[in-house]
Amino acid sequence: MFGEAIKRRSVPGLAAGVTTGASAIYQGAFGERTLGSGDPMSMHTVVAIASMTKPITAVAAMQLVERGLLDLDAPASIYAPYFADVQVLQGFDQLGQPRLRAPARPVTLRHLMTHTAGFVNEIWYEPMVRFRECRGIPSMGTSQLAALEVPLIFDPGERWFYSISIDWLGRIIENVTGQRFGAYLQEEILKPLGMTNTAFKLSDDMRSRLASVHQRRTDGGLDVIDFTIEQNPEFERGGGGLYSTVGDYLRFVRLMLNKGTLDGRQILKPETVANMSINQMGDLRVDRLRTAMPQLSLDAEFFEGMPKTWGLSFMINTELAPTGRSAGSLSWAGLTNCYFWIDPKKDIGGVFATQILPFVDHEALALNCAFETAVYESL
Repeated sequence: MFGEAIKRRSVPGLAAGVTTGASAIYQGAFGERTLGSGDPMSMHTVVAIASMTKPITAVAAMQLVERGLLDLDAPASIYAPYFADVQVLQGFDQLGQPRLRAPARPVTLRHLMTHTAGFVNEIWYEPMVRFRECRGIPSMGTSQLAALEVPLIFDPGERWFYSISIDWLGRIIENVTGQRFGAYLQEEILKPLGMTNTAFKLSDDMRSRLASVHQRRTDGGLDVIDFTIEQNPEFERGGGGLYSTVGDYLRFVRLMLNKGTLDGRQILKPETVANMSINQMGDLRVDRLRTAMPQLSLDAEFFEGMPKTWGLSFMINTELAPTGRSAGSLSWAGLTNCYFWIDPKKDIGGVFATQILPFVDHEALALNCAFETAVYESL
């Protein structure tokens, strides 16, 4: 399956793994870290995991909830003053200036963790690009603090829209702990889990094993592009700034399968993991993401037509998936075509990583789905 894709040059290189709660049961790597380089992809290859950072940030936040330092239903303004003044973007007037109003209710941490706060990600919402240009606000990719200070597009709690909310969550963790976010993650999560190849800032050793990101051309070919997450950021992006390896991320998957404990180290209480793993947004459902930047993402929806909810902070499929994934499983993905799933009912989870833009690239997504299906067929 993977070998044929590599031969066709439909993907440059990929790494994938499967784990139970006890141990990894499959790890494999294929192709090249950089197309045409001859450098092989391996389980030690470092990749930009993009939004697969979000669940790790959520675990950090839930640690602070357990310690009484954060409250899921408290106004976010308690932890970040910007939320006392955040407004809702209603559109633009005839002169092209934004029309803004106060939100109907305060943003809470639960809103942030479920993408129901009212924020968006401009990859899937063009008016926010216009707002940033109008107000001179930098893009999220700059990792400047000013990039966070954008309006909502709907009142908190009224709908779901994939967003920059988890970047704000990382910033709140910094405010509450007084630590740089990456330092908190290393101390409280990554080092205890043995995730030694996961960080916001690339060490020399990690850089030597780094895979290049590739852009899909209209003719189906791939070009190597310059894609590096800001290495000297004003804030470390809880929504998408980490580099990691498939092997490291399998350890995170195993943590969740083991209800918050790995190799004798308890990171979260079992009841906290259970709370993170259930629907946290009521009757709202995950909507299809329609691209505003096709070079970065195609239209995106997993298991099209199936109702999907959101936990803290994972997508939850409400029905048995076509791949064999159980109803109630947890999952998400990263912009560079990295994917993971966690199936507590069947005690299985997997990670798939390549480095291609746009997101949900047809070739990469098809391979990921075939991989997951093969895992369940083998059980």
